[in-house]
Amino acid sequence: MSHLEGKVVVVTGAASGFGRLVSEMSAARGAQIVCADINEPALESTVSSITDNNGSAVAQPADVTRIESMQALVQRAVDTYGGVDVFINNAGIMPLAFYADHADAASAWDRCIDINIKGVLNGIMAVYDQMISQGRGHVVNLSSIYSNFPVAGAGVYGASKAAVNVLSESLRVESQGRIKVTVVRPTGVPGTNLGAGVVNQEAIVGILGQNAADYGEKMFAIAEGSPANPKWVDDENIEYAALAPEHLAAQIVHAIDQPWGVTIGDITVRAAGEGYIL
Repeated sequence: MSHLEGKVVVVTGAASGFGRLVSEMSAARGAQIVCADINEPALESTVSSITDNNGSAVAQPADVTRIESMQALVQRAVDTYGGVDVFINNAGIMPLAFYADHADAASAWDRCIDINIKGVLNGIMAVYDQMISQGRGHVVNLSSIYSNFPVAGAGVYGASKAAVNVLSESLRVESQGRIKVTVVRPTGVPGTNLGAGVVNQEAIVGILGQNAADYGEKMFAIAEGSPANPKWVDDENIEYAALAPEHLAAQIVHAIDQPWGVTIGDITVRAAGEGYIL
């Protein structure tokens, strides 16, 4: 039985990564998807991948940093499908950098604050009245394990995701019995495009700590297609080293595919053999 059958699910950042996977997986379970992204060609590709498989989806170009754009997104969902059951604030960037990199990182940090914090807040504000008027709804916010503890190389990014936690929990407390809230804290997932936003590659040391050298070599070998140990890339093995995006996406879909009376409040999914310390 799918509790997603017929539900209206809005996904930001739906053109790629987790957003695309969650959109496709939710549609496969019978949900009606409103896909949002600033990248219009890639967004249309996501929608086509759903409709070509007999799913229901529409594209709505949207900039999460603009409240009016997010309001238009919610209105598109209401006009097309009659409401919004689930709103997934997935769009985000990861400009890892040390404070010493500020000259190179400042503009990326500004954008990080706009997308990762204001974008989530805009999504909540845009959908809040609609969900309250419906009498129920579910907001899913993408945070990160970087929000768990402050580390070198992730001051701004980690702070933006800690803000997502606070926004999420305060929404949960204020709207209990009317809006469900789920916080998702991805670990490092190499298969997404988040890494493209890293300003200084050395700044990843914060998430690896004492495992930096060993795990770095392991990930380089995996990326080159020549892992020294085949168990590192086998998700049936305890030494599986790098989580594939579809594993996390499947758990996000599991969290929204629940009865209205059940909330999965916090998700962290890890590769059993990963080297992340947060």
